[in-house]
Amino acid sequence: MEHRLTQIRAAHSDSLRRLAAEQEARNTALLTQTPTMGTEVRSEVLPLTIDLRAAALTDAQDAALGALEKTAATVAIESLISLARINDIDHLGGGLELIGPLMMTLGVVDYQGRQFSIEHGHASIGYYGALTALGFLPRARVIDSFRRSLDIAGHVSWIPGGSPIGSGRLGITVPATAGWALGLKAAHGADSFVICHCGDAGWVSGQALNGLITASLHKAPMTLVMHRNGIQLSGTTEQVMAKDPRPIVSSLGVEVIEIQSLHDRKQLFSAYKRASELARDGKPSLIYPVGFGAAVGTKTTIHDFGQRYGIAHETEHFAAKHKVALDTAVHVPGSLMSYRDPHAMLECMFYVNGLPGGEAHHDGGMKGRDHAAVLANPMLQLSAAEQAALSALQRQPKRVVAQLARPKKGSPNLVLDDAEVAGIALPGTDKGVSARAGSEAAYAAVAKKYPSNCFFVSCDLNPSTKLGKAAALVPAGHSIEMSIQEQAATLVADGLSMVQGRPQLNAFATFAAFTEGIAREGFEFWRYQRNLNGVNEGLNVLMHLSHVGACTGRDHFSGWSLDWINLSLGYLPFLHRIYAPADARAAFIAVRDAAAHYGGHIVAIPRDTLPVLTRQGSSDPLWQGTDAWTPSTVLRAHADAKAVILAIGAPSYMAAAAAERASAQGVPTDAVVVNGFPLADDFFAGIAAKYSRVLTLEDGLIGTPSSGPRGFAALAAGHLGGTGVALQHFGIVDPTVAPSESFLELWEHFGMTEAKLVSALVDHK
Repeated sequence: MEHRLTQIRAAHSDSLRRLAAEQEARNTALLTQTPTMGTEVRSEVLPLTIDLRAAALTDAQDAALGALEKTAATVAIESLISLARINDIDHLGGGLELIGPLMMTLGVVDYQGRQFSIEHGHASIGYYGALTALGFLPRARVIDSFRRSLDIAGHVSWIPGGSPIGSGRLGITVPATAGWALGLKAAHGADSFVICHCGDAGWVSGQALNGLITASLHKAPMTLVMHRNGIQLSGTTEQVMAKDPRPIVSSLGVEVIEIQSLHDRKQLFSAYKRASELARDGKPSLIYPVGFGAAVGTKTTIHDFGQRYGIAHETEHFAAKHKVALDTAVHVPGSLMSYRDPHAMLECMFYVNGLPGGEAHHDGGMKGRDHAAVLANPMLQLSAAEQAALSALQRQPKRVVAQLARPKKGSPNLVLDDAEVAGIALPGTDKGVSARAGSEAAYAAVAKKYPSNCFFVSCDLNPSTKLGKAAALVPAGHSIEMSIQEQAATLVADGLSMVQGRPQLNAFATFAAFTEGIAREGFEFWRYQRNLNGVNEGLNVLMHLSHVGACTGRDHFSGWSLDWINLSLGYLPFLHRIYAPADARAAFIAVRDAAAHYGGHIVAIPRDTLPVLTRQGSSDPLWQGTDAWTPSTVLRAHADAKAVILAIGAPSYMAAAAAERASAQGVPTDAVVVNGFPLADDFFAGIAAKYSRVLTLEDGLIGTPSSGPRGFAALAAGHLGGTGVALQHFGIVDPTVAPSESFLELWEHFGMTEAKLVSALVDHK
């Protein structure tokens, strides 16, 4: 029976390797088949440029924008026609609405200090349509592959000419944009400016409001353009969230710029001009389209609506069909869902006004529609002036936009050389010290050498996370204090990482318990940040998780971070490395290594006073500050050892002591400290080849009989199960009852003691 179990476990391990290899092959094939993406993309596009320092938008620019909007809307509709043929839909209404203001934005950005983002990412077909109209994307690719390809995805993702901030959950792009804007300001100066297109739903999310506070407090050069169409997923905005954003946003320090309609290009230009002037003065803003009609001071009827948009016939027919009088007064939103699709646009306008025939187009498409009639409608036909302006634009030399993918994980970043490190005094072995002392010294050393390349995002915890010394060494604007806004703070750090063209350390620090319970969105954001080369990967952010494990400081559960290993391993595909230093010197090496390499990092630091680990048979420290980081280190080695303790983090010193005691009692035992992840490919194979017994030791949750193994215990079990190695795990099984004492008493309560380790080795030899 045991032999059969061994075979099954070995088969499971081989199956996982096979699946990974097959997936890698499919990934490679998919990337190869995606024509628009790459490590470096050079685009030659129409030279649409709009100078916000000009007095006004010219008639020629206005006409050119109109032509491009109609071209983009046609592409979007044709793409949804293509989707309809396979019985699918998308958010066409919001996509069409996005196009006009986004086209002006694309004329403003320079892809250096002036950039843009989109908070309501479900409007993506408008995004792809606008980029197609300018020439960034092949028309056929967008029409035939939207929502059916890697590059032309169903939400906003990075594509040539596009925004590197991929949209996900509503609201989160706002704090990410604030961080990006602050980073661009530091890199490019006072003319930096980021335009964030947002819907009328996501603004009220906690992340968005916290992002606006951040923008105001730290003077981020950004504006939000609110596409306030009055429609949300389950009803009108009035039904779902009857709150006027303006007084709320104004109270947060954001200036509101009111205009009548986002579809009036000359009004919109004036608003953009004002927003850019405010940005140069460090004042974020919100461009808010109030709409028109009796609610805002001017009576407007259904008849007026049809006349205004050149669809009088369509409006008369629609109103008559639903028995609504043409002289009915209405409010017309300042941003129109399904703009340039008259029938759908009328349905949306009637819906917002509670009239018969009203339909929401939050979800929608071209299923069951007369496709030819939609494409032939008057709102898509170019006027003579628009055609002339577009032709003139097409005759001009192309605008060249070169974009680089974010560097690969592990690329060089902020490197401290050995000579610089050698002069830094690190704690000795004569007394215990918190591992935070080592990370503090490393951050300070990096900040001292590269002050202009370091950003530190804090949540009123610098005295405890020990980030304060480093934060005091960087220029104004590089230390971003967020108070207790942990979730938004992680997203601000993510936004800072969007600055390209230079090495940069973007560090966020808080207690690990807060990261586990509040701030995980900062990691989740990484899951949908596709690189320009098509790979979804982590950003160049160091997430510093302080106080990991059962380090309560006698305040019981409130200070715990017991799931830190599980959390960290869950994001490993998006990370360069996870660091779990066991003492202050290891913490110094970890932070130095993280800063030296581009990519996503987690640094998990214990709070409590711990011994500095020593070399075997010596009082010399196990590590020197100049040592290279390695994922594991042999802590104790004894001749003929067939047992080993694999320890991670704070309890590692117990593993060393237990290995020595067990060896003295006739059970030769080694101890290996795991410094982080990923481990070497052959790490567990080497363990299985050398040892017959393995004990794992960690200060975190290792699972229950009902849940199965978790944490490092699960990782070891997954690799060593089926190899014939006897496994025993030490960690926290049931956290529901525990004393409110120091970490030593807590470890004892959970059976994590030197004596228990020795007993497990000696009593079962």
